[in-house]
Amino acid sequence: MKSSTRSSHLPPASVEPGDPIREAVHTILREIGEEPGRPGLLETPRRVAEAWRALTTGYEQDPREILREAIFEEPCNEMVMVREIEVYSLCEHHLLPFFGRCHIAYLPKGKIVGLSKLARLVEVFARRVQVQERLTSQIAHALQEALDPLGVGVVVEARHLCMMMRGVEKQNSLAVTSCMLGAFRDDPRTRNEFIELVDRSHSL
Repeated sequence: MKSSTRSSHLPPASVEPGDPIREAVHTILREIGEEPGRPGLLETPRRVAEAWRALTTGYEQDPREILREAIFEEPCNEMVMVREIEVYSLCEHHLLPFFGRCHIAYLPKGKIVGLSKLARLVEVFARRVQVQERLTSQIAHALQEALDPLGVGVVVEARHLCMMMRGVEKQNSLAVTSCMLGAFRDDPRTRNEFIELVDRSHSL
């Protein structure tokens, strides 16, 4: 039998109709045995709705537009890399957070992109419900499409609360995914240079 922390002296709480997320949170609180009408939870549906909308802003953004506004012609042919871009996302299987770092590199072919846009690109795809494997691939292919470089390499290292708080409850597990395109896939020297630079990053 499910235990309940409801206080008998509190009246049943209601939530204003019109916001599906707030209504859903109100229902979830009630279904797990809580009392949505108690003081500490009165504003929780509103807060959760606001948080979820902030955490999923990536659906409203077009990665092509973000990159397009900062692409420059430049005769550069050396590897460009940004390491340790912070990643915060939501696992689509349990809607629990996963977090870590993303490392991105590309070999230009006459065009470069503003470095800050690489971090923005990560944010666009991370601010959605995700799986780490797809997130990694989306970042790499979006950059490849925008710049048509000689190659792109992306590595994501992340910890998943769905593994740490529930299930196997392995606190030190670290998931690592990669996507290598062009020279990063076909040229071992390029790939090894990228991996060596990633390995210099601090561990989580």
